[in-house]
Amino acid sequence: MSDRRDLVILGGGLVGMTLALAAARRGLSSHVIDKATPAELTAEGTDGRASAISTASWNLFCNIGLAQPLEPLGCPITSIAVTDGMKPGRIDFQPKADEGTLGRMFANRDIRLALFEAARGRPLIALHSGVEPLSRDRGEHAVAVTLDDGRMLEGSLLVGAEGRQSPTRADAGLVSAKWDYSHRAFVTAITHEKPHGGVAWEVFFPAGPLALLPLNDLPDGRHRSAVVWTVDESDANGVAALPDAVFVGEIAARLEGIFGKIELAAPRMGYPLSFHHAGRIVDQRLVLVGDAAHGMHPIAGQGLNLGLRDVGVLVECLSEGLRLGLDPGDAQVLARYERWRSLDSLTVMAATDAIVRLFGVPGKLPSAVRRLGMAAVQRSGWLKTFFMNEARGMSGDLPELLRA
Repeated sequence: MSDRRDLVILGGGLVGMTLALAAARRGLSSHVIDKATPAELTAEGTDGRASAISTASWNLFCNIGLAQPLEPLGCPITSIAVTDGMKPGRIDFQPKADEGTLGRMFANRDIRLALFEAARGRPLIALHSGVEPLSRDRGEHAVAVTLDDGRMLEGSLLVGAEGRQSPTRADAGLVSAKWDYSHRAFVTAITHEKPHGGVAWEVFFPAGPLALLPLNDLPDGRHRSAVVWTVDESDANGVAALPDAVFVGEIAARLEGIFGKIELAAPRMGYPLSFHHAGRIVDQRLVLVGDAAHGMHPIAGQGLNLGLRDVGVLVECLSEGLRLGLDPGDAQVLARYERWRSLDSLTVMAATDAIVRLFGVPGKLPSAVRRLGMAAVQRSGWLKTFFMNEARGMSGDLPELLRA
């Protein structure tokens, strides 16, 4: 007997599992397929990254039932400090008391654990892990995915959520604009002598930014922050080979003592950085979400949040289509999703790319010009409010799931 469902989601990562849960809240059923098992995806050390979850993304998590398990694990971001190499002229983004925080920091592993636990036992979510698709077939009335264990899963809409190297995107012939930044991001965590006060630091250098993102203190009271240090690819192998003590010393030298004495608190992982943006994110009974549709530099911490906005918009388009009697794979439903997401995603990605290039110009004169511009933003109330709303994900036309 065929277990046909509304969605066949290829990719059970952060975006794919969030989509399955959000869809289930609106009565939509799904098959979720991932080559890794939940145990593999949540094992210690598999993904040492942490993510800044914007206000809008946190609203989404709350609206799909993740607030209770996640809230104690998140560290509020109370303000953001942006500076050009620790020189004078920095910008401080700090919302008013009644506006809440600028986001929350979570370990990716904690989010994964909460997602899998929330999906456990839900009849509308069928998780197929440890298997890979052999073929993806999209017909006029249905989609079918044949797995390497011989099973065939059927649905109304195929969702590509496998990440940047999405084979579903490639199989559909959806072309992306893409380039390599020739940068590598080193991700880890540090403990430090002075408290972070909930401040996220973005320190720009010509070779790449250094981000310090607040995490909850350890049980023994030590203060802790996540680190994303971006270096030029030509220096990356040398940085990767540094002993831990020297690696920490290089970070400390760039921070100029703002955190006091620091120590490494997690393994170091390196990731090459690139840009890609699919010109089209829908096709016949197919839609792309998350990094399968767009991958960006982590400089502004918006990559995952962009994918979660995809989820909120897609679920709203699908559920409204169902109310009108439209099939989840109907071309009208998918066209609305593409129109809604295209401008927002392109705007965020273009702005992020521009920041990377602007702060990557070396020399004293470019630095002075940047700091003058930053000082002007610091003095401008409306500009700071605009940038904070963008960081919180609360600007533009928001779907219901992303609202409080």
